[in-house]
Amino acid sequence: MRIGIDVGGTNTDAVLMDGDRVLAEIKSPTSADVTTGILDGLRSLLDQSGVAPQAIETVMIGTTHFTNAVVEARRLLEVASVRLGLPATRALPPMIDWPERLANAVGRHIYLCHGGHEFDGREIAPLDADELKRAADDIAAKGLRAIAISSVFSPINADLERQAEEIIRETVPDVAISRSAELGRLGLLERENATIMNASLAELAVHITDAFRAALRESGIDAPMYISQNDGTLMTVEQAERYPVSTFASGPTNSMRGAALLSGLQDCAVVDIGGTTSDIGMLVNGFPREAKSTIEVGGVRTNFRMPDVLPLGIGGGSYVRFDSDPVVGPQSVGYQLTRLGRVFGGDTLTATDIAVAGGRAEVGDASRVADLDPDLVAGALASIEARIAEAVDRMKTESTPIPVVVVGGGSILLGNELPGAARLVRPEHHAVANAIGAAIAQVGGEVDQMFSVGPQLSRDAALEQARELAAERAVAAGAVPDSVRIVDQEELALAYVPGNAVRIKVKAVGDLELGRKTVATR
Repeated sequence: MRIGIDVGGTNTDAVLMDGDRVLAEIKSPTSADVTTGILDGLRSLLDQSGVAPQAIETVMIGTTHFTNAVVEARRLLEVASVRLGLPATRALPPMIDWPERLANAVGRHIYLCHGGHEFDGREIAPLDADELKRAADDIAAKGLRAIAISSVFSPINADLERQAEEIIRETVPDVAISRSAELGRLGLLERENATIMNASLAELAVHITDAFRAALRESGIDAPMYISQNDGTLMTVEQAERYPVSTFASGPTNSMRGAALLSGLQDCAVVDIGGTTSDIGMLVNGFPREAKSTIEVGGVRTNFRMPDVLPLGIGGGSYVRFDSDPVVGPQSVGYQLTRLGRVFGGDTLTATDIAVAGGRAEVGDASRVADLDPDLVAGALASIEARIAEAVDRMKTESTPIPVVVVGGGSILLGNELPGAARLVRPEHHAVANAIGAAIAQVGGEVDQMFSVGPQLSRDAALEQARELAAERAVAAGAVPDSVRIVDQEELALAYVPGNAVRIKVKAVGDLELGRKTVATR
Protein backbone atom coordinates (compact mmCIF):
# COMPACT_ATOMS: atom_id res chain seq x y z
CA MET A 1 0.00 0.00 0.00
CA ARG A 2 1.21 3.45 -0.86
CA ILE A 3 0.04 7.04 -0.48
CA GLY A 4 0.32 9.71 -3.17
CA ILE A 5 -0.05 13.42 -2.38
CA ASP A 6 0.00 16.35 -4.77
CA VAL A 7 0.06 19.91 -3.43
CA GLY A 8 -1.41 22.39 -5.91
CA GLY A 9 -2.06 26.09 -5.82
CA THR A 10 -5.78 25.53 -5.13
CA ASN A 11 -6.16 22.00 -3.74
CA THR A 12 -4.11 19.36 -1.96
CA ASP A 13 -5.07 15.92 -3.26
CA ALA A 14 -4.21 12.59 -1.66
CA VAL A 15 -4.93 8.93 -2.43
CA LEU A 16 -4.30 5.62 -0.70
CA MET A 17 -3.63 2.83 -3.19
CA ASP A 18 -3.26 -0.93 -2.95
CA GLY A 19 -1.39 -1.73 -6.16
CA ASP A 20 -3.42 0.00 -8.89
CA ARG A 21 -6.62 0.05 -6.79
CA VAL A 22 -7.71 3.29 -5.10
CA LEU A 23 -8.85 2.61 -1.52
CA ALA A 24 -9.44 6.20 -0.42
CA GLU A 25 -9.14 9.70 -1.85
CA ILE A 26 -9.47 13.25 -0.56
CA LYS A 27 -9.40 16.73 -2.07
CA SER A 28 -9.09 19.69 0.26
CA PRO A 29 -8.20 23.37 -0.19
CA THR A 30 -4.48 24.07 0.04
CA SER A 31 -3.83 25.96 3.26
CA ALA A 32 -1.39 28.82 3.70
CA ASP A 33 0.75 26.33 5.63
CA VAL A 34 1.02 23.68 2.92
CA THR A 35 2.64 21.14 5.25
CA THR A 36 -0.39 21.21 7.54
CA GLY A 37 -2.49 20.27 4.53
CA ILE A 38 -0.29 17.23 3.95
CA LEU A 39 -0.67 16.12 7.55
CA ASP A 40 -4.45 16.57 7.38
CA GLY A 41 -4.53 14.60 4.14
CA LEU A 42 -2.61 11.69 5.64
CA ARG A 43 -4.90 11.54 8.66
CA SER A 44 -8.05 11.76 6.53
CA LEU A 45 -6.93 8.92 4.27
CA LEU A 46 -6.20 6.63 7.19
CA ASP A 47 -9.51 7.48 8.89
CA GLN A 48 -11.51 7.03 5.68
CA SER A 49 -9.94 3.70 4.76
CA GLY A 50 -9.46 2.19 8.22
CA VAL A 51 -5.95 1.16 7.20
CA ALA A 52 -3.35 1.13 9.98
CA PRO A 53 -0.38 3.50 9.55
CA GLN A 54 1.96 0.50 9.84
CA ALA A 55 0.51 -0.98 6.63
CA ILE A 56 1.75 1.91 4.48
CA GLU A 57 4.86 0.88 2.52
CA THR A 58 5.78 4.24 1.01
CA VAL A 59 4.60 7.84 0.55
CA MET A 60 5.10 9.90 -2.61
CA ILE A 61 4.71 13.69 -2.54
CA GLY A 62 4.52 16.22 -5.35
CA THR A 63 5.05 19.78 -4.15
CA THR A 64 4.91 23.35 -5.46
CA HIS A 65 7.06 24.78 -2.64
CA PHE A 66 10.20 25.28 -4.71
CA THR A 67 8.53 26.59 -7.85
CA ASN A 68 6.61 29.13 -5.78
CA ALA A 69 9.78 30.27 -4.02
CA VAL A 70 11.44 31.10 -7.35
CA VAL A 71 8.37 32.67 -8.94
CA GLU A 72 7.78 34.83 -5.86
CA ALA A 73 11.55 35.47 -5.32
CA ARG A 74 11.33 34.72 -1.62
CA ARG A 75 13.12 32.45 0.86
CA LEU A 76 16.12 32.23 -1.52
CA LEU A 77 19.79 32.22 -0.57
CA GLU A 78 22.26 34.59 -2.16
CA VAL A 79 24.47 32.54 -4.49
CA ALA A 80 28.09 32.76 -5.62
CA SER A 81 28.12 31.86 -9.32
CA VAL A 82 31.47 30.35 -10.34
CA ARG A 83 31.87 29.76 -14.08
CA LEU A 84 34.76 27.81 -15.59
CA GLY A 85 35.19 29.05 -19.15
CA LEU A 86 37.87 31.73 -19.50
CA PRO A 87 39.29 32.89 -21.81
CA ALA A 88 35.95 32.11 -23.55
CA THR A 89 32.40 33.11 -22.44
CA ARG A 90 33.38 36.52 -21.02
CA ALA A 91 30.89 38.38 -23.24
CA LEU A 92 27.83 36.76 -21.62
CA PRO A 93 28.28 36.64 -17.82
CA PRO A 94 26.01 34.58 -15.54
CA MET A 95 22.46 35.85 -14.93
CA ILE A 96 22.66 38.22 -17.90
CA ASP A 97 19.01 37.57 -18.84
CA TRP A 98 17.47 37.30 -15.35
CA PRO A 99 14.58 39.51 -14.23
CA GLU A 100 15.92 42.23 -11.95
CA ARG A 101 13.80 41.21 -8.96
CA LEU A 102 15.00 37.60 -9.00
CA ALA A 103 18.63 38.53 -9.74
CA ASN A 104 18.62 40.87 -6.77
CA ALA A 105 17.18 38.13 -4.56
CA VAL A 106 20.07 35.74 -5.28
CA GLY A 107 22.67 38.49 -5.62
CA ARG A 108 25.03 39.13 -8.52
CA HIS A 109 28.10 37.44 -7.01
CA ILE A 110 29.89 36.39 -10.20
CA TYR A 111 33.31 34.75 -10.52
CA LEU A 112 34.64 34.03 -14.02
CA CYS A 113 37.53 31.55 -13.90
CA HIS A 114 39.64 29.57 -16.36
CA GLY A 115 38.55 26.10 -17.42
CA GLY A 116 35.86 24.38 -19.47
CA HIS A 117 35.90 21.84 -22.29
CA GLU A 118 35.21 21.61 -26.00
CA PHE A 119 32.38 19.34 -27.13
CA ASP A 120 34.78 16.41 -27.55
CA GLY A 121 36.26 16.69 -24.06
CA ARG A 122 39.39 18.74 -24.90
CA GLU A 123 40.15 21.45 -22.31
CA ILE A 124 39.59 25.09 -23.21
CA ALA A 125 42.04 26.02 -20.45
CA PRO A 126 43.39 24.25 -17.35
CA LEU A 127 42.04 25.12 -13.91
CA ASP A 128 43.88 27.88 -12.05
CA ALA A 129 43.88 26.78 -8.40
CA ASP A 130 45.09 30.16 -7.13
CA GLU A 131 42.30 31.91 -9.06
CA LEU A 132 39.69 29.63 -7.46
CA LYS A 133 41.19 30.14 -3.99
CA ARG A 134 40.91 33.91 -4.40
CA ALA A 135 37.26 33.47 -5.39
CA ALA A 136 36.69 31.24 -2.36
CA ASP A 137 38.28 33.84 -0.05
CA ASP A 138 35.89 36.49 -1.38
CA ILE A 139 32.91 34.13 -0.99
CA ALA A 140 33.90 33.49 2.60
CA ALA A 141 34.33 37.21 3.28
CA LYS A 142 30.82 37.90 1.97
CA GLY A 143 29.37 35.13 4.15
CA LEU A 144 27.63 33.43 1.22
CA ARG A 145 26.17 30.01 2.03
CA ALA A 146 25.48 28.68 -1.48
CA ILE A 147 27.67 28.26 -4.57
CA ALA A 148 26.78 27.30 -8.14
CA ILE A 149 29.64 25.91 -10.26
CA SER A 150 29.18 25.71 -14.01
CA SER A 151 31.63 24.78 -16.75
CA VAL A 152 31.48 24.77 -20.54
CA PHE A 153 30.35 21.33 -21.77
CA SER A 154 30.51 19.82 -18.30
CA PRO A 155 27.83 17.20 -19.18
CA ILE A 156 30.52 15.77 -21.48
CA ASN A 157 33.32 16.00 -18.90
CA ALA A 158 32.51 16.98 -15.31
CA ASP A 159 36.08 16.61 -13.95
CA LEU A 160 36.83 20.34 -13.75
CA GLU A 161 33.63 21.07 -11.83
CA ARG A 162 34.50 18.37 -9.31
CA GLN A 163 38.07 19.67 -8.96
CA ALA A 164 36.82 23.24 -8.52
CA GLU A 165 34.45 22.10 -5.76
CA GLU A 166 37.33 20.40 -3.91
CA ILE A 167 39.49 23.53 -4.11
CA ILE A 168 36.69 25.84 -2.97
CA ARG A 169 35.68 23.59 -0.06
CA GLU A 170 39.17 23.90 1.40
CA THR A 171 38.30 27.53 2.17
CA VAL A 172 34.52 27.34 2.68
CA PRO A 173 33.77 23.75 3.78
CA ASP A 174 30.21 24.24 5.02
CA VAL A 175 28.54 25.87 2.02
CA ALA A 176 25.94 24.20 -0.21
CA ILE A 177 27.47 23.61 -3.66
CA SER A 178 25.52 22.79 -6.81
CA ARG A 179 27.35 21.58 -9.94
CA SER A 180 25.75 22.15 -13.33
CA ALA A 181 26.76 18.76 -14.76
CA GLU A 182 24.33 17.15 -12.31
CA LEU A 183 21.38 19.34 -13.24
CA GLY A 184 21.07 20.62 -16.78
CA ARG A 185 21.83 19.68 -20.32
CA LEU A 186 24.39 20.90 -22.83
CA GLY A 187 23.51 24.61 -23.28
CA LEU A 188 25.73 26.62 -20.91
CA LEU A 189 23.56 29.62 -20.02
CA GLU A 190 20.36 27.67 -19.40
CA ARG A 191 22.21 24.95 -17.47
CA GLU A 192 23.97 27.61 -15.41
CA ASN A 193 20.65 29.31 -14.67
CA ALA A 194 19.19 26.04 -13.35
CA THR A 195 22.28 25.52 -11.17
CA ILE A 196 22.04 28.99 -9.62
CA MET A 197 18.33 28.40 -8.90
CA ASN A 198 19.14 25.06 -7.34
CA ALA A 199 21.81 26.56 -5.08
CA SER A 200 19.47 29.34 -3.97
CA LEU A 201 16.95 26.73 -2.76
CA ALA A 202 19.43 24.71 -0.68
CA GLU A 203 18.26 25.75 2.79
CA LEU A 204 14.56 25.83 1.85
CA ALA A 205 14.87 22.27 0.51
CA VAL A 206 16.14 20.98 3.84
CA HIS A 207 13.47 22.91 5.73
CA ILE A 208 10.65 21.55 3.55
CA THR A 209 11.81 17.94 3.57
CA ASP A 210 12.23 18.08 7.36
CA ALA A 211 8.63 19.31 7.58
CA PHE A 212 7.49 16.41 5.36
CA ARG A 213 9.28 13.93 7.62
CA ALA A 214 7.61 15.50 10.65
CA ALA A 215 4.18 15.18 9.01
CA LEU A 216 4.77 11.46 8.47
CA ARG A 217 5.93 10.96 12.04
CA GLU A 218 2.92 12.79 13.47
CA SER A 219 0.56 10.66 11.40
CA GLY A 220 2.19 7.48 12.71
CA ILE A 221 3.53 6.39 9.30
CA ASP A 222 7.02 4.87 9.39
CA ALA A 223 7.70 4.36 5.69
CA PRO A 224 10.13 5.62 3.04
CA MET A 225 9.15 8.93 1.43
CA TYR A 226 9.87 9.99 -2.12
CA ILE A 227 9.43 13.27 -3.97
CA SER A 228 8.02 13.59 -7.50
CA GLN A 229 10.30 14.87 -10.24
CA ASN A 230 9.26 16.83 -13.29
CA ASP A 231 9.88 13.90 -15.67
CA GLY A 232 7.33 11.60 -14.03
CA THR A 233 9.81 9.68 -11.88
CA LEU A 234 10.72 9.72 -8.19
CA MET A 235 13.72 10.77 -6.16
CA THR A 236 14.64 10.15 -2.55
CA VAL A 237 14.25 12.88 0.06
CA GLU A 238 18.04 13.18 0.16
CA GLN A 239 18.11 13.75 -3.59
CA ALA A 240 15.35 16.34 -3.27
CA GLU A 241 17.51 18.23 -0.79
CA ARG A 242 20.36 18.24 -3.33
CA TYR A 243 18.28 18.87 -6.47
CA PRO A 244 15.13 20.82 -5.51
CA VAL A 245 14.76 22.27 -9.04
CA SER A 246 13.93 18.76 -10.24
CA THR A 247 10.49 19.17 -8.64
CA PHE A 248 9.50 22.07 -10.93
CA ALA A 249 6.32 21.26 -12.92
CA SER A 250 5.88 17.90 -11.22
CA GLY A 251 2.16 18.62 -10.74
CA PRO A 252 1.16 18.47 -14.43
CA THR A 253 3.47 15.49 -14.88
CA ASN A 254 1.74 13.59 -12.06
CA SER A 255 -1.65 14.35 -13.57
CA MET A 256 -0.61 12.94 -16.94
CA ARG A 257 0.85 9.79 -15.39
CA GLY A 258 -2.36 9.34 -13.38
CA ALA A 259 -4.40 9.86 -16.54
CA ALA A 260 -2.44 7.09 -18.28
CA LEU A 261 -3.23 4.60 -15.51
CA LEU A 262 -6.89 5.54 -15.10
CA SER A 263 -7.70 5.63 -18.82
CA GLY A 264 -5.51 2.74 -19.96
CA LEU A 265 -4.23 4.95 -22.80
CA GLN A 266 -0.52 5.34 -23.49
CA ASP A 267 -0.65 7.85 -26.35
CA CYS A 268 -3.18 10.66 -26.12
CA ALA A 269 -3.74 14.27 -25.08
CA VAL A 270 -4.38 15.04 -21.41
CA VAL A 271 -6.29 18.07 -20.14
CA ASP A 272 -5.80 18.66 -16.42
CA ILE A 273 -8.32 21.26 -15.24
CA GLY A 274 -7.60 22.54 -11.75
CA GLY A 275 -8.99 25.41 -9.78
CA THR A 276 -6.75 28.04 -11.36
CA THR A 277 -5.45 26.75 -14.70
CA SER A 278 -5.86 24.03 -17.28
CA ASP A 279 -2.66 22.23 -18.31
CA ILE A 280 -2.63 20.50 -21.69
CA GLY A 281 0.05 17.89 -22.43
CA MET A 282 0.69 14.81 -24.54
CA LEU A 283 1.31 11.25 -23.40
CA VAL A 284 3.87 9.22 -25.36
CA ASN A 285 4.41 5.62 -24.25
CA GLY A 286 2.63 6.48 -21.01
CA PHE A 287 4.98 9.34 -20.10
CA PRO A 288 4.61 13.09 -20.68
CA ARG A 289 6.23 14.36 -23.85
CA GLU A 290 9.24 16.44 -22.85
CA ALA A 291 9.71 20.00 -24.02
CA LYS A 292 12.37 20.31 -26.70
CA SER A 293 12.94 24.03 -26.25
CA THR A 294 14.08 25.98 -23.22
CA ILE A 295 11.57 26.44 -20.40
CA GLU A 296 11.17 29.64 -18.43
CA VAL A 297 10.79 29.44 -14.65
CA GLY A 298 10.17 32.77 -12.95
CA GLY A 299 11.21 34.49 -16.18
CA VAL A 300 14.55 32.62 -16.34
CA ARG A 301 15.49 30.29 -19.20
CA THR A 302 16.45 26.76 -18.12
CA ASN A 303 17.16 23.52 -19.97
CA PHE A 304 16.55 20.72 -17.49
CA ARG A 305 13.96 18.11 -18.30
CA MET A 306 10.44 19.51 -18.20
CA PRO A 307 7.12 18.26 -19.57
CA ASP A 308 5.80 19.95 -22.69
CA VAL A 309 2.73 21.59 -21.17
CA LEU A 310 0.55 24.40 -22.48
CA PRO A 311 -1.17 26.23 -19.58
CA LEU A 312 -4.48 28.08 -19.98
CA GLY A 313 -5.98 30.51 -17.49
CA ILE A 314 -9.16 28.45 -17.15
CA GLY A 315 -10.09 26.56 -13.99
CA GLY A 316 -12.95 25.86 -11.67
CA GLY A 317 -12.24 29.05 -9.76
CA SER A 318 -11.89 31.32 -12.83
CA TYR A 319 -13.81 34.59 -12.75
CA VAL A 320 -16.63 34.83 -15.29
CA ARG A 321 -17.78 38.16 -16.74
CA PHE A 322 -20.64 38.75 -19.15
CA ASP A 323 -19.78 41.62 -21.47
CA SER A 324 -20.80 41.45 -25.11
CA ASP A 325 -19.42 37.89 -24.96
CA PRO A 326 -18.69 35.69 -21.94
CA VAL A 327 -15.15 36.11 -20.59
CA VAL A 328 -13.71 33.25 -18.48
CA GLY A 329 -10.45 33.80 -16.58
CA PRO A 330 -7.53 34.20 -16.46
CA GLN A 331 -7.98 35.55 -12.90
CA SER A 332 -9.13 32.99 -10.35
CA VAL A 333 -10.33 32.89 -6.76
CA GLY A 334 -7.99 29.88 -6.29
CA TYR A 335 -8.26 28.05 -2.99
CA GLN A 336 -11.00 30.47 -1.87
CA LEU A 337 -13.49 28.94 -4.32
CA THR A 338 -15.54 27.23 -1.60
CA ARG A 339 -15.90 30.57 0.19
CA LEU A 340 -16.32 33.05 -2.68
CA GLY A 341 -18.15 31.02 -5.37
CA ARG A 342 -21.86 31.75 -5.68
CA VAL A 343 -23.01 28.14 -5.29
CA PHE A 344 -21.03 28.03 -2.04
CA GLY A 345 -22.66 31.15 -0.62
CA GLY A 346 -20.30 33.83 -1.97
CA ASP A 347 -20.88 36.68 -4.41
CA THR A 348 -18.24 35.91 -7.08
CA LEU A 349 -19.37 34.30 -10.34
CA THR A 350 -16.92 31.52 -11.23
CA ALA A 351 -16.59 28.84 -13.86
CA THR A 352 -17.85 26.27 -11.33
CA ASP A 353 -21.06 28.31 -10.96
CA ILE A 354 -21.47 28.22 -14.74
CA ALA A 355 -20.97 24.44 -14.78
CA VAL A 356 -23.65 24.03 -12.10
CA ALA A 357 -26.04 26.38 -13.91
CA GLY A 358 -25.48 24.45 -17.13
CA GLY A 359 -26.31 21.13 -15.49
CA ARG A 360 -22.79 19.71 -15.75
CA ALA A 361 -22.14 19.51 -12.02
CA GLU A 362 -24.06 19.04 -8.78
CA VAL A 363 -22.06 20.90 -6.15
CA GLY A 364 -23.11 23.60 -3.72
CA ASP A 365 -26.53 25.24 -3.90
CA ALA A 366 -27.78 25.30 -7.50
CA SER A 367 -30.60 27.70 -6.59
CA ARG A 368 -28.04 30.49 -6.19
CA VAL A 369 -27.33 30.45 -9.95
CA ALA A 370 -30.88 29.79 -11.16
CA ASP A 371 -31.21 33.43 -12.20
CA LEU A 372 -28.46 33.22 -14.84
CA ASP A 373 -29.52 33.56 -18.49
CA PRO A 374 -29.34 30.05 -20.05
CA ASP A 375 -28.00 31.49 -23.32
CA LEU A 376 -25.18 33.29 -21.52
CA VAL A 377 -24.36 30.12 -19.56
CA ALA A 378 -24.30 28.06 -22.76
CA GLY A 379 -22.08 30.68 -24.40
CA ALA A 380 -19.62 30.59 -21.51
CA LEU A 381 -19.40 26.79 -21.56
CA ALA A 382 -18.95 26.82 -25.36
CA SER A 383 -16.15 29.37 -24.98
CA ILE A 384 -14.36 27.13 -22.46
CA GLU A 385 -14.67 24.12 -24.76
CA ALA A 386 -13.44 26.05 -27.80
CA ARG A 387 -10.36 27.41 -26.02
CA ILE A 388 -9.41 23.99 -24.62
CA ALA A 389 -9.97 22.32 -28.01
CA GLU A 390 -7.75 24.93 -29.66
CA ALA A 391 -5.02 24.30 -27.08
CA VAL A 392 -5.18 20.54 -27.69
CA ASP A 393 -4.91 21.18 -31.43
CA ARG A 394 -1.79 23.30 -30.86
CA MET A 395 -0.14 20.46 -28.91
CA LYS A 396 -0.85 17.78 -31.52
CA THR A 397 1.80 16.72 -34.02
CA GLU A 398 -0.68 15.31 -36.53
CA SER A 399 -3.98 16.49 -37.99
CA THR A 400 -6.05 13.37 -37.26
CA PRO A 401 -8.30 13.41 -34.17
CA ILE A 402 -6.82 11.77 -31.07
CA PRO A 403 -8.32 10.66 -27.73
CA VAL A 404 -8.40 13.33 -25.03
CA VAL A 405 -8.37 12.37 -21.34
CA VAL A 406 -9.74 15.02 -18.99
CA VAL A 407 -8.78 14.94 -15.31
CA GLY A 408 -8.74 17.27 -12.33
CA GLY A 409 -11.41 18.73 -10.11
CA GLY A 410 -12.27 21.31 -12.77
CA SER A 411 -13.15 18.67 -15.37
CA ILE A 412 -16.82 19.44 -14.65
CA LEU A 413 -16.37 22.42 -17.01
CA LEU A 414 -16.43 20.10 -20.03
CA GLY A 415 -19.29 18.02 -21.33
CA ASN A 416 -19.06 14.56 -22.89
CA GLU A 417 -17.50 15.69 -26.16
CA LEU A 418 -14.74 18.05 -27.25
CA PRO A 419 -14.47 19.58 -30.74
CA GLY A 420 -11.73 17.86 -32.76
CA ALA A 421 -11.23 14.96 -30.31
CA ALA A 422 -11.66 11.33 -31.36
CA ARG A 423 -13.33 10.82 -28.00
CA LEU A 424 -13.36 12.46 -24.58
CA VAL A 425 -12.44 10.16 -21.70
CA ARG A 426 -13.26 11.12 -18.10
CA PRO A 427 -12.06 8.11 -16.07
CA GLU A 428 -13.04 7.11 -12.55
CA HIS A 429 -11.09 8.99 -9.85
CA HIS A 430 -10.26 11.66 -12.44
CA ALA A 431 -10.47 14.43 -9.82
CA VAL A 432 -7.38 13.11 -8.00
CA ALA A 433 -5.36 11.93 -11.01
CA ASN A 434 -2.41 14.05 -9.90
CA ALA A 435 -2.16 12.26 -6.54
CA ILE A 436 -2.55 8.91 -8.31
CA GLY A 437 0.30 9.87 -10.65
CA ALA A 438 2.48 10.58 -7.64
CA ALA A 439 1.55 7.25 -6.04
CA ILE A 440 2.41 5.14 -9.11
CA ALA A 441 5.54 7.04 -10.14
CA GLN A 442 8.56 4.99 -11.16
CA VAL A 443 12.27 5.71 -10.92
CA GLY A 444 14.41 6.57 -13.89
CA GLY A 445 17.83 7.18 -15.33
CA GLU A 446 18.76 9.53 -18.15
CA VAL A 447 21.69 10.08 -20.52
CA ASP A 448 22.26 13.23 -22.57
CA GLN A 449 25.69 12.93 -24.11
CA MET A 450 27.65 13.61 -27.27
CA PHE A 451 29.47 10.80 -29.08
CA SER A 452 32.03 10.99 -31.88
CA VAL A 453 30.84 8.36 -34.36
CA GLY A 454 33.42 6.85 -36.69
CA PRO A 455 35.62 3.81 -37.28
CA GLN A 456 36.22 3.32 -33.55
CA LEU A 457 32.58 3.79 -32.47
CA SER A 458 29.65 2.95 -34.71
CA ARG A 459 26.25 4.59 -34.42
CA ASP A 460 24.67 1.39 -33.12
CA ALA A 461 27.42 0.97 -30.52
CA ALA A 462 26.96 4.56 -29.33
CA LEU A 463 23.21 4.03 -28.96
CA GLU A 464 23.75 0.80 -27.06
CA GLN A 465 26.24 2.50 -24.71
CA ALA A 466 23.72 5.24 -23.98
CA ARG A 467 20.90 2.74 -23.38
CA GLU A 468 23.02 0.65 -21.01
CA LEU A 469 24.14 3.72 -19.06
CA ALA A 470 20.55 5.00 -18.72
CA ALA A 471 19.41 1.59 -17.47
CA GLU A 472 22.30 1.44 -14.97
CA ARG A 473 21.34 4.86 -13.64
CA ALA A 474 17.71 3.77 -13.25
CA VAL A 475 18.76 0.72 -11.23
CA ALA A 476 21.12 2.82 -9.10
CA ALA A 477 18.21 5.20 -8.41
CA GLY A 478 16.12 2.33 -7.01
CA ALA A 479 14.49 0.54 -9.95
CA VAL A 480 13.86 -3.20 -10.00
CA PRO A 481 16.41 -4.37 -12.61
CA ASP A 482 14.00 -6.66 -14.50
CA SER A 483 11.41 -3.87 -14.80
CA VAL A 484 13.65 -1.30 -16.50
CA ARG A 485 12.67 -0.27 -20.00
CA ILE A 486 13.67 2.46 -22.43
CA VAL A 487 10.81 4.93 -22.85
CA ASP A 488 12.48 7.68 -24.88
CA GLN A 489 15.43 7.79 -27.26
CA GLU A 490 16.62 10.63 -29.46
CA GLU A 491 19.70 11.24 -31.56
CA LEU A 492 20.75 14.44 -33.27
CA ALA A 493 23.66 14.77 -35.69
CA LEU A 494 25.51 18.06 -35.07
CA ALA A 495 26.64 19.29 -38.45
CA TYR A 496 28.23 22.45 -37.05
CA VAL A 497 31.00 20.64 -35.13
CA PRO A 498 33.77 18.39 -36.49
CA GLY A 499 34.25 14.70 -35.86
CA ASN A 500 30.81 13.27 -36.82
CA ALA A 501 29.42 14.37 -33.48
CA VAL A 502 26.05 12.90 -32.48
CA ARG A 503 24.03 13.97 -29.45
CA ILE A 504 22.15 11.02 -27.93
CA LYS A 505 19.45 11.30 -25.27
CA VAL A 506 18.00 8.16 -23.67
CA LYS A 507 15.56 7.77 -20.78
CA ALA A 508 15.00 4.51 -18.89
CA VAL A 509 12.41 3.86 -16.16
CA GLY A 510 11.55 0.99 -13.85
CA ASP A 511 9.36 0.09 -10.89
CA LEU A 512 10.49 1.27 -7.47
CA GLU A 513 12.16 -1.47 -5.41
CA LEU A 514 11.06 -0.91 -1.83
CA GLY A 515 13.43 -1.58 1.03
CA ARG A 516 16.63 -0.99 -0.95
CA LYS A 517 18.86 1.99 -0.28
CA THR A 518 19.29 4.12 -3.39
CA VAL A 519 22.10 6.38 -4.47
CA ALA A 520 21.96 9.75 -6.16
CA THR A 521 22.84 9.41 -9.84
CA ARG A 522 23.14 12.39 -12.10
